[in-house]
Amino acid sequence: MRLLTGEQESSFQFVPHSIAAFGSVVLAEGFDVRRSIAWVHAWTVNDGVITQVREYFNTSLTVTRIGKTGAISPLHCPSIWESSLPDRVGKSVPGLVLAI
Repeated sequence: MRLLTGEQESSFQFVPHSIAAFGSVVLAEGFDVRRSIAWVHAWTVNDGVITQVREYFNTSLTVTRIGKTGAISPLHCPSIWESSLPDRVGKSVPGLVLAI
């Protein structure tokens, strides 16, 4: 957090390689091959203001949207976005599902 707010200096840079938006949720993904770090930020934006930040390091993230599809299948959770971790990160990473 100190790094993100500028309280602490570091040579690490958050340079996004992809950005996607789903309603009020904005996803930014990037990686630093030198340090073997991959990251995803999930920002919640309301009226142009970031109101929540979720941060994932060295984690594969799949985003799904929860919704009802009908009487036969009352709940449907399609994958709408997935991390694109580069092979160069070189780590086995846990996978998480973020439901929006």
